[in-house]
Amino acid sequence: MKIDRLISIIMVLIERKKVSATKLAEMFEVTPRTIYRDIETINQAGIPIITYPGVNGGIGIMEEYKVDKKLFTTSDISTLLMGLGSISSTLSSGEIVNTLAKVKGMIPKEQIRDIELKSSQITIDLTSWIGNKSLQPNLQKIKRGMNENKILYLEYLDRSSKQSSRKVEPYRLVLKDTNWYLQGYCISKQDFRIFKLSRISELEVLEDAFIPREFQAKPLGAWDYIEKNIIKIKLLVDESLREQMSERCGEENIESYGDNKLIVNFPFVEDEFGYNILLGFGDKCECLEPVHVREEIIRRIKNMLNIYNQ
Repeated sequence: MKIDRLISIIMVLIERKKVSATKLAEMFEVTPRTIYRDIETINQAGIPIITYPGVNGGIGIMEEYKVDKKLFTTSDISTLLMGLGSISSTLSSGEIVNTLAKVKGMIPKEQIRDIELKSSQITIDLTSWIGNKSLQPNLQKIKRGMNENKILYLEYLDRSSKQSSRKVEPYRLVLKDTNWYLQGYCISKQDFRIFKLSRISELEVLEDAFIPREFQAKPLGAWDYIEKNIIKIKLLVDESLREQMSERCGEENIESYGDNKLIVNFPFVEDEFGYNILLGFGDKCECLEPVHVREEIIRRIKNMLNIYNQ
């Protein structure tokens, strides 16, 4: 019997006057028989359960027993619901139902409409436009590994395109920009490592358990490398790229040039990733200076052209 399910059922019954056993079974993905056993346990714990017979009947908690739910303000609960909504794409349906039931159970009846309106005013959608079919299953496997302290086996392709098999103790999942990362202890390397989920081709939760090590979360990113190597380059770009340029370097680094063109002072790191960004703008972007960056772009374009001319 899951204590989380019992608590969630209580919160659902606090939120609503009555709910059928069938509906509760659907919500928590169990059988009606399991729900009836849970209800009996709740009743034995001293929470007075009342049943309503008939077609429109159901299970409820005596109104006189329900407590004052004004611990959180309307703004507090709206914020909680917005946060839950933003991660709904990465949580299983059972987790969503349980957590939302607990939060909504704290909403007084007279505030439900106002809170639902406020919580829907901001939506954070973390799903990608083109879905990675292995992402969702892998997230669930990693979460299971973290919850149960189980070692993960994964086939991994590093940034140098080198394939390797790893056994990893999972400690933390991080969503940065549009990518998911796993921070864990790599048993073969005997050190903490960061793994990009999109580079994992196979992932399994092993039966081998591990004793958690002392884990200190570090900021994810290569800011030291970027700050040391970043330079400003001057681009001539089409007006249609204004939004992208504004997102990357701010309006203060953009000025109109006439004929639907813009001059942009663009932050740039001279590596493969940096040049791929520039080439991704296609024929709507020209690097004016420095000369060596412009010449490198020309060289890469010629190489691409040679491939297609063969």
